[in-house]
Order: sequence, then structure tokens, then C-alpha cells
Amino acid sequence: MEFNEYQEKARETAIYPDKDHNFIYPTLGLVGEAGEVAEKIKKVIRDDGGVVSEEKKIETIKELGDVLWYVANLAKELNVDLESVALANLEKLQSRKQRDQLQGSGDNR
Repeated sequence: MEFNEYQEKARETAIYPDKDHNFIYPTLGLVGEAGEVAEKIKKVIRDDGGVVSEEKKIETIKELGDVLWYVANLAKELNVDLESVALANLEKLQSRKQRDQLQGSGDNR
């Protein structure tokens, strides 16, 4: 499946207040779901010695899917397609790699 196809299909399931004019809702959802991913991994470290069982992997994949859904819908609220987001990210990372700036901090390194 292509990024933009996913974005279109995800948008078909988007039901929230002021859809198409509300970037706050998917932003808050994204943060919440990212937190759920972090919680799953935290508990793997705490309870399972850092070993990801098949069950925990499946649970984490579900949460990652929720993160992706919110990313797709936030991008739509910003009038950008998901493929453009992905390509811009890869271009940014390639530029950093070429300039030996993958490590460190700051958005504009």
C-alpha cells in the first residue's frame, strides 16, 4: 500500500469535531498514541527483561498503527499528503548524513 492510499483510507474513518479545520484533535491523539507505544516498550523493559514477545510485538504494532492514523490525519488537516511528509523526512535525513549531522540535537542541523 502506498502512503497516500493509506492516508485516504484512514481519512474515511476520521470522525472528530470540525474535521477539515481542526489540527489540534489529531495532534493530541498522536501524542496520546505515541505515549501508549512508549508504555508498551517501557513494560517490556520492566517486566520482560527487554525481550519483546510475539504478543507484545502484536500489541505494539496496533499502537504504531494508531500513531500512523493520527499522523495521516494531521497531515491531511495541514493539507499535505503523507507521501510528501515521508519524502521530506528522507531528504532531511540524507542531508544530515551527507553533512555528518545525524547525531546531535536541533531541528536545523
